[in-house]
Amino acid sequence: MHLFTKIIRTGVVTEKLPDRPGEAVTLAHEVDRQARALFGRALAIRQVDAGSCNGCELEIAGLSGPVYDMERFGLHFVASPRHADGLLVTGPITRNMHHAVMETYEAVPKPKIVIALGACAISGGPYADSREVNNGVDGILPVDLYIPGCPPHPLTILDGLLRLIGRMPADANGR
Repeated sequence: MHLFTKIIRTGVVTEKLPDRPGEAVTLAHEVDRQARALFGRALAIRQVDAGSCNGCELEIAGLSGPVYDMERFGLHFVASPRHADGLLVTGPITRNMHHAVMETYEAVPKPKIVIALGACAISGGPYADSREVNNGVDGILPVDLYIPGCPPHPLTILDGLLRLIGRMPADANGR
């Protein structure tokens, strides 16, 4: 009971975050605003690991952690491609993952977006020209956004999503 009394007596001691352009919170608010204008709701993305080293996945996981907490700003990663607005692909798309990536892409309802995240998804990365990998996502899927890096920083990912949403037409009938 003593703890609750102390909490009530102390009150709120946190400050509102400053709204500084280009920072994570400002970018996240803008992503949410643009996604809701475009889709009428939050942006739902299905992430597909197509043979990456998991460096990109670590940065993606950071987006839903306490620093970026993208869920509260309207960016959601979903478990099913049927609930997604698009795919975020990491890795060079190994021969073994090619079919799975194609099936996942087909399961996403139209209009759909495709995001190639990281050097491997963009060009094959260090595995480029190997017979076991595809040299980037755009060799098999139409890519709407390339987010460079090895791995890209979470702010780079946010910036890329904001730029993509900003250039997509509101009446996109998609592919």
